[in-house]
Amino acid sequence: MTTAAPQSPTHTTGRRFRTAERRSPSRPDTADNENWPRTLGWFSIGLGLAQIAAPRTMARLIGVPDDRASRNTMLALGLREMTSGIGILSQPQSSTWLWSRVGGDLMDLALLGRALKTEEGDRGRLAAAAAAVAGVTLLDVVASRRVADASGARPRESQPVTRSLTINRPPDEVYAFWRNFENLPRFMEHLESVRVLDDRRSRWTAKAPAGRTVEWDAEITDDEPGARIAWRSTEGADVPNAGQVRFLPAPGGRGTELHVEMRYDPPVGKLGTVVAKLFGEEPALQVDGDLRRFKQVMETGEVVRSDASIHHGPHPARPSAPAM
Repeated sequence: MTTAAPQSPTHTTGRRFRTAERRSPSRPDTADNENWPRTLGWFSIGLGLAQIAAPRTMARLIGVPDDRASRNTMLALGLREMTSGIGILSQPQSSTWLWSRVGGDLMDLALLGRALKTEEGDRGRLAAAAAAVAGVTLLDVVASRRVADASGARPRESQPVTRSLTINRPPDEVYAFWRNFENLPRFMEHLESVRVLDDRRSRWTAKAPAGRTVEWDAEITDDEPGARIAWRSTEGADVPNAGQVRFLPAPGGRGTELHVEMRYDPPVGKLGTVVAKLFGEEPALQVDGDLRRFKQVMETGEVVRSDASIHHGPHPARPSAPAM
């Protein structure tokens, strides 16, 4: 009589895990991953045809003024929808064209949000249209992620940002101001607020397209008084991020060399970065502006603004170029 050799716990656990994975009802279904894209593809084509064939009717339907600018915008949006729809139907198992729909949704939300801030148009219809687009955006994101996960090509990458500048204040003073995170909205324009929860955790609220906001909790992972602060967002953050700020004595007693390193995951991967650039919200540009304002706050006590430029509205003034 022979006895089978006992299997190692690792082997048994691994086999059980693989069996459970095959039976898991949450695993993306192949039929669903094809049906969702086809449905959204035909929806894009139908919406695009309506926008191209009846731009004036569509403009009135969503509550924007029926003028030449609105009609031209509607025609451009119709062409974009048609292109996305054809691309989705031609490649239903690829997430690329689905993510393009998400990018288009974000553009639509930004346009509607801009229209809501003006005095023109039917605010009730504009709000209803924004709510409808937000719902479609959610469906597009879910479909894009399901298809991307099934294909193993989910376009989500961490985007690094590294910046530095010199501030004419001592390192301890610069560190102390930054360490009180509730000061950050004073110079970080994309932040609505930061609420300190305890010695290590804080809750951040930031601006999002179409007048919306996003929230996440962050925790300090390293704190060297006067020298360094490192942080990361907690699990489940809408925009996962991490980074550090270093405060080094500047050569010649010229104050503080501030070094900022950040990594973040855009909501829709590489496409999210492209869409952010279109609206002037590219992370590197945000950090550049934030650091200019931080320098001004530390050195003068306030943000110096100028409206004599090509920028829309007042913006943090840049220091004049040194004489050659």
